[in-house]
Amino acid sequence: MPAVSHRGRGRRTINEINMVPFIDVMLVLLIIFMVTAPLITPSMIDLPSVGKASRQPDMIIQIVLGKNDSLQMKIKDKVTTLSLKELASTIKSAQGTTNIANGTSGSAVVISADKNVKYESVVKVMDTLQRAGIQRVGLSVQLAD
Repeated sequence: MPAVSHRGRGRRTINEINMVPFIDVMLVLLIIFMVTAPLITPSMIDLPSVGKASRQPDMIIQIVLGKNDSLQMKIKDKVTTLSLKELASTIKSAQGTTNIANGTSGSAVVISADKNVKYESVVKVMDTLQRAGIQRVGLSVQLAD
């Protein structure tokens, strides 16, 4: 029932909302949030760490993934264009010939992809190499200035 005022002539209703309880509740909520906010710790992600290799690889086989998903294999100055299906066998044979020539146990494979290439394409190349049993696969990155 609305409040009634007895001033002046007759009875008149007051069409106002009492804001005091609303303000009291809001101030209590503000104090609760101010007290609990510093107690909430941000979640931390524990990233894996990688140790340095005991020695640098003698031979690096670079796989270049172009804008239009074209694959090229670079060994020193020699560039070979290939498809995803023949990637694993070509890398295995290149590792075999370089390992026999250098007397090493494994060449490193580095994937260099254009910035605009889909992530899915890079993962397909990495998956193909992993399924072929190639051990040392890395990604080439450009350091930010």
